[in-house]
Amino acid sequence: MSTKNDRQEMLIRLIKENDISTQEELTTLMREHGFQVTQATCSRDIKDLGIIKVTVPGQNTKYAVLDRTGDIAPGRLLAVFANSLMSCSSAMNLVVVRTLPGMAQAAASALDSMHLINVVGSIAGDDTVFIATTGIDEANALVSTIKDMMSSSSVDL
Repeated sequence: MSTKNDRQEMLIRLIKENDISTQEELTTLMREHGFQVTQATCSRDIKDLGIIKVTVPGQNTKYAVLDRTGDIAPGRLLAVFANSLMSCSSAMNLVVVRTLPGMAQAAASALDSMHLINVVGSIAGDDTVFIATTGIDEANALVSTIKDMMSSSSVDL
């Protein structure tokens, strides 16, 4: 019998190793690896683990794992990120994120912890974060991801 920890470790591994865009795909893969899970179980694990859905160039989406060390829970970090954002736009390969006053550094830290492939780096002031991406399409995809997080800030603190 597998434990919750075993199940969540497998879920993270599958998301890191595969491009998974739906909970149905994730549930199927979990079952193929011997875990008896429901879509509701996968949904709870996704929220608990701070797993997010990111937009990749071409407007496809996939799950991504927040990778943060220390005592900050990924789900809480994601909540801080999503709830501190005011607006997001792109300018060529740059993404400009406006936050609540004093929250830009926390938002940039959360973004950095996502280890998104096409993000080169970020710099934060008091209420603004500049994010350099590898290209224009990648910047537009990142804007979509961030706007999705802003609109679905159903993550509880």
